[in-house]
Amino acid sequence: MASKLGPLLAMAGTFALGVPLAQAQSAQTAYVVTYIEVEPDAQSQAAPLLRQLADASRRESGNLRFEVLQRTDRRHHFAILEAWRDQKSAETHASAPTTKQFRERLQPLLAAPYDERPHTGLAVGPIESVGGRRAIYAVTHVDIIPPKKDDGIADLKTLAAAASKEPNVLRYEVLQQNSRPNHFTVAEIWKNRAALDAHLITASTKAFRDKLLPMSGSLYDERLYRRIE
Repeated sequence: MASKLGPLLAMAGTFALGVPLAQAQSAQTAYVVTYIEVEPDAQSQAAPLLRQLADASRRESGNLRFEVLQRTDRRHHFAILEAWRDQKSAETHASAPTTKQFRERLQPLLAAPYDERPHTGLAVGPIESVGGRRAIYAVTHVDIIPPKKDDGIADLKTLAAAASKEPNVLRYEVLQQNSRPNHFTVAEIWKNRAALDAHLITASTKAFRDKLLPMSGSLYDERLYRRIE
């Protein structure tokens, strides 16, 4: 009886958290981080296209999350954070008519190439979209020299474990880029800018930055965003 109750209890716990079992994250979950830079005077044209894409994408089978962000300081810069049930779902979305139409309509507005980066989750947070109007997103590209990749992974996981316990964090994730496994994306959501600023001066964050510098392959590229829908 106990062996039969275990899976049932696990299912009940999943639904109690408000996450349908079929939509829960797993080792097969595919993540995509996309950076979009349009011409400065085209931001008002790009934003509605991105909102339409988000609305259509969330209705697709296999979509777990689709968040569209606009950079706080350079308003013509956008980012998309996606999570899909598996790689097949992500690939189906990439070839969907609505996605192709979006890319065609966006193309004349671009100031730089459409930068789409598939990832795998290393340390992940709640699957649901949790950021409100005051929430601040920090999306950081971390490049670690190949001989130190495993050390960097360990340090990133340690940082994520500490950050996820902070009182004003909404989500803290570390993703590993598929094509270049020594490149990572840290995607954070904080209740407000003050919460992010408090995180930046914690002992765990300072310790991570100290360890990162000797093994970093490029500047620590942190960009701040807010959701546009």
